[in-house]
Amino acid sequence: MQQFTPAEAALLDRVDAAPMLGQVQAWSAINTGTGNLAGLAQQAAALADAFAALPGEVTLEAPAPVTAITPGGTEAPVEYGRHLVLRVRPEAQRRFLLTGHMDTVFPAQHAFQQQTWLDDKTLNGPGVADMKGGIAVILAALQAFEGTEAAAHTGYDVMINSDEETGSLSSAQLIAALARGKAAALTYEPSALPDGTLAGARAGSGNWSLTIHGRSAHAGRNPDDGRNAVVAAAALALGLKALHRDGLSVNPAKIDGGSANNVVPDLAVLRFNIRPREVSAAEAFLLDLKALIARIEAEHEVHVHMHGGISRPPKPVDARAEKLFGIVEECSALLGQPITRKASGGVCDGNNIAACGVPVVDTMGVRGGSIHSPDEFLIVPSLEERAKLSALVLHRLATGAPL
Repeated sequence: MQQFTPAEAALLDRVDAAPMLGQVQAWSAINTGTGNLAGLAQQAAALADAFAALPGEVTLEAPAPVTAITPGGTEAPVEYGRHLVLRVRPEAQRRFLLTGHMDTVFPAQHAFQQQTWLDDKTLNGPGVADMKGGIAVILAALQAFEGTEAAAHTGYDVMINSDEETGSLSSAQLIAALARGKAAALTYEPSALPDGTLAGARAGSGNWSLTIHGRSAHAGRNPDDGRNAVVAAAALALGLKALHRDGLSVNPAKIDGGSANNVVPDLAVLRFNIRPREVSAAEAFLLDLKALIARIEAEHEVHVHMHGGISRPPKPVDARAEKLFGIVEECSALLGQPITRKASGGVCDGNNIAACGVPVVDTMGVRGGSIHSPDEFLIVPSLEERAKLSALVLHRLATGAPL
């Protein structure tokens, strides 16, 4: 089996795991639910201080404008926190992108705010795996990499966004801009399974809100003069579910609308999500959606306004991504932690990066599990494991042949 070069051995010795657990615990103690702007600002400031240990310039980038449909059917702006970006050696010919996110799914009022040791190697807490542990891995790996001769000729950008858990709508443009021209990318979502398994190909994701405008009437005096928006929304939901098939998950999720029982409702909002496995499935769905809306408008004599779209394109594993996975898997095996990969129906910023034509492995973060629940846990030894893996992968990407 291939062994480490002297430069690689020295690199691995430089990985300093000592501060990592403390960083994760301090960051986990800051509530960073996507809507908690004060908490996100506090977290961004803490991360800016931490990443200032690396060369380059740290900036906090303003979120792009985003709107959403309210339960009352109006379009309103949505506020997000700023996104952290570190740019190192932008003049280098070979450059990489490393991404993570500071937000969690636990809002400030959520009961899950504390950390608990489940055993001497397993820490339960909000965001410890998804993905404040991953942010610590990025920092430790880059600090070790900076001590190598290869680093002087290699550039990279780091982006930690504040809105990944709700689809990266305010950071999608930033991700695309940073991905441009990069040789490869690593994203620090936690492993797909607690054993370290990587996510391979991913489905895409799209979210829509359909606002249905009907006509109000009295439910007793003249109900037939009304055009029931809630009934039309229900028909749309059934029609959408009928489009669910192999390779395309369609999930009607919520209907807002209606008022008093004696009023024919003239407004409803239907929200739904799709998960296409292939770009062709997403394109076919859009045609089916337009046809469905036209049919419901005609049958129920309502008007439907559509808001939303595909926010995460499907992520297949192409030839360059296959090479990148090969490097990650080889490095992991050399470190005594052989890993495999599996396709996933979940989505992340890796989808956005791959859509820019950049090969990406997007589960380089810690081993853990039960994310998005109060049972979320981090396997603490994986902090050092994954930092060494990232440092070694970065060094081989910097010194090897282009993908």
